Amino acid sequence: MSKKNTKETVEKLLGMAGITINGSNEWDIQVHNDNFYDRVLADTDLALGETYMENWWSTWALDKLIERLVSTDIERCIKRNARFLLDFASAKLLNRQTRRRSLEVGKKHYDIDNDLYKRMLDERMLYTCGYWQHADTLDKAQADKLDLVCRKINLQPGMEVLDLGCGFGSFARFAAENYGAKVTGYNISGEQLKLAREMNKGLDVEFREEDYRNAKGKYDRVVSIGIFEHVGPKNHRTYMETVNRCLKDDGIAFIHTIGNNRTTTVSNRWVNRYIFPNGKLPSIAQIGKAMEGLFVMEDWHNFGEDYDKTLMAWYENFKHAWPELKDRYGDQFYRMWTFYLLSCAGAFRARTIQLWQIVMTKTGSTQPECRLV
Repeated sequence: MSKKNTKETVEKLLGMAGITINGSNEWDIQVHNDNFYDRVLADTDLALGETYMENWWSTWALDKLIERLVSTDIERCIKRNARFLLDFASAKLLNRQTRRRSLEVGKKHYDIDNDLYKRMLDERMLYTCGYWQHADTLDKAQADKLDLVCRKINLQPGMEVLDLGCGFGSFARFAAENYGAKVTGYNISGEQLKLAREMNKGLDVEFREEDYRNAKGKYDRVVSIGIFEHVGPKNHRTYMETVNRCLKDDGIAFIHTIGNNRTTTVSNRWVNRYIFPNGKLPSIAQIGKAMEGLFVMEDWHNFGEDYDKTLMAWYENFKHAWPELKDRYGDQFYRMWTFYLLSCAGAFRARTIQLWQIVMTKTGSTQPECRLV
């Protein structure tokens, strides 16, 4: 296909979403390198992010651009190339979230630099969606989210809680300080755990730098807030079996996860390469199949639109802190991180991905009062 025909094809596809090349709308694409057309047509999602990182194009409102692209589902109109088919086959055949491969996301993303996250996140250092129903600031939204979790699992003083993928230890600290719980957290990110231990000094909290699959013991409550996206379809059942093994018969299990409207085997390739290696958003069908025979689903709460607000708040914090960070990271990192935050915000706004909180119990236990707002 000639360059002229390639450009016309891309213009036509973008036009389906109301996006104009070099147009005047805030979501329009401003092209700075004419090689953009060939590359994005050949490599779709991967090329769109990479060419943005390389400054081949720009836009005044990246979040709104992505919202339009995702809502129109432009990518499904483009013929899949050989690299996509290879990724598809690989995902079907291989376990991309083995114990060894699961370490990659810790090294590449969560171990970047705690200083970056301190500047981007709220005062409690939560790197998951806030709950904005009664909040007008990021700090309040995250505190409300933690309290919502504790109330949904009916957390009581003295209870022992297993926190799988415990992040910076924010939930552990909140549960220990406000509900008198004893928390054990598992995490594979050394940098996160370094800060988590500092934040939880003097509390009845313990952290273990181990894979969630190594969890041992029996607990009154088992929670995971933002790990299930890293588990992978081939390990969903293993995750559920781990939770079931560690949960007391009368206990409550809780999952907070991003979810996909569709059951798929491949992830967004740009996100997989640059942000979350080996990550995979689960669908309702995949989660349901994984829990079948092990748990009763007590409540399934969706507040995905709140992730749009959370991501935009993170982006504003990141942008505000950038003058003090730029010498350490460089311009390409800024464009990569901007694309990550704003493209995810646009996807949540388009409602093609969701944020789910799921409460589960073992068969035969008393139904908890967990349908809360």
